Amino acid sequence: MWVKAALFLLIGMTSSALILMEAPELHVIVLLVLAIWSFCRAYYFAFYVIEHYIDPSYRYSGLFSVIRQVWKKR
Repeated sequence: MWVKAALFLLIGMTSSALILMEAPELHVIVLLVLAIWSFCRAYYFAFYVIEHYIDPSYRYSGLFSVIRQVWKKR
C-alpha cells in the first residue's frame, strides 16, 4: 500500500514538474495548484457522501468499487 501511495506521489510530482517546465508562468502554477486541490477535495467529498449516505457498513476500495456495488444492487 505504501509503494502505491509513493508511486502516485511520484507520478503527480513528475507530471506537475513537466507541466511547469513546459510553461513556467504564474497563472499556470496557480491553475495547476487549484486543479490538484479541487480534485483532492472532490475525491474526499465523494467518499464522505458514500460513507454517510449510500452505505455506511460497506468498505469501498475506490470509486469503481462504489459503481460496481451500486450496479449490483440494481
